[in-house]
Amino acid sequence: MKTILYATDYSDNSKLALKYAYNMSAKMKTKLMVVHVFDYPTLLDNSSLKAEDPFPDIEGDAFKKHNLKLKVFCENVLKKDMNVLNFDIESIENKSVVNGIVKKANAMDTLLIVTGIKGMSALREIVMGSTAKHLIEKASCPVLTIPSDSVNTKIETILYASDFEEEDIGAINVLVEIAKPYNAKIKIVHVLPLKEKMGKGQKKDIENKIHDFIDYPNLELDILYSDDAFDTLRTYFGNSNADLIAMLERESEGYNSKIFHRDLVKRIESYGKIPLMSFNAKNFGIFHLN
Repeated sequence: MKTILYATDYSDNSKLALKYAYNMSAKMKTKLMVVHVFDYPTLLDNSSLKAEDPFPDIEGDAFKKHNLKLKVFCENVLKKDMNVLNFDIESIENKSVVNGIVKKANAMDTLLIVTGIKGMSALREIVMGSTAKHLIEKASCPVLTIPSDSVNTKIETILYASDFEEEDIGAINVLVEIAKPYNAKIKIVHVLPLKEKMGKGQKKDIENKIHDFIDYPNLELDILYSDDAFDTLRTYFGNSNADLIAMLERESEGYNSKIFHRDLVKRIESYGKIPLMSFNAKNFGIFHLN
């Protein structure tokens, strides 16, 4: 059974993300794994130890403490729903929060990682926050970031910002797994410079290639024309009533895409209240769309 892995730091930002992950897991009939990563203290750091205890179980006590805290956190957020779902919790010891989450995700059949971030304040936690940013760089599955000021947990429309690269097919197929239980529409959007025009025949050819590899009828392609991709996409996102936005993250600094270079991706990440699913491009890509 596939798993949605939700990682929390107990912050207020992560509460809506837990509800979102819970609802998604229930809808998709997946397992929900809730994790918290901690680094247990050394003997000298543990000021709560009793002097008469010569052999304290620092590691065991730390796991018990964190598992209890994680359970209480989930109960407070999910209330009675916690007893309904295929649900598990686990505290993980690791000096690196990112490495702890990625290691756990790799050990399971993880469909995606869900984590919470701040909303529009502080430039969406300085472009998603360091933990989410590094998760995207290291995880082998997509990372879904939920801003704390998202308005709902439903998924009716998913936007995928594409530059017609080889990684798109693999990423869109993951989106199909998410969209099917919701019967959500997937809208693939591509921005061309004003001087470039795509004829109806060219657009139809691309749509046919997409459907050759993706078995999902509720999917459409939108071509936009603009020399300012960011502002055009921002307006498009706002007018489309999207419930989820998906984009590829490319790690190569030498990437020279006309439209979706890294600066654009980071600017999009800092915009709006819409959950963002990020795919690391190195993990996707078998076919070319063009």
